[in-house]
Amino acid sequence: MRPLVTGGPLLLGRAKTTLWAEMAHPDPEPYKLELAAIDSCRPDEVLLCAAGGSMRSGIWGELLTTAATNAGCIGVIVDGAVRDLSRIRQMGFPVFARGCNPYDSRDRQRVIDYDVPIEWDSVRIEPGDLVAADEDGIVIVPQRVERSVIAAAVAKVHAENQVRDAIRAGMSATKAFETFGVL
Repeated sequence: MRPLVTGGPLLLGRAKTTLWAEMAHPDPEPYKLELAAIDSCRPDEVLLCAAGGSMRSGIWGELLTTAATNAGCIGVIVDGAVRDLSRIRQMGFPVFARGCNPYDSRDRQRVIDYDVPIEWDSVRIEPGDLVAADEDGIVIVPQRVERSVIAAAVAKVHAENQVRDAIRAGMSATKAFETFGVL
């Protein structure tokens, strides 16, 4: 997945999970669980759409962005396609996806469950896991290891800052690595 719309340097929030499936018949209850999931979003959640990488339709668009924003959702990551990017860019709502497709999801794809564990590329994601995403990629931090991961990340950033300052002050990269053990 790649950023298609960014709202700043870092998208950081809690996972709100949705599980999607493809369909090839008229949906007897179009958008039912999709809308329920959006309406149940809480502030600072990042909506994750586990669509199995499907490019069959753009499952996320302008109207869902508007509804999700009103509910406090701060971004969306779609394992599949999205649409309405120019309108979403105007709203400044962060969107990460595999690509775009102008077709909407009706009778093509639907949410089959939400607020459940999902899996992307063999990575299990639980509702409430920490989500961090920027132009370099997406990181999911399970809640059970969150404190230790954050502590390790802060230590790494501190060490990298020391290396950068030392190199800027004239230290060679080799000497900086020997001194700080970080690169």
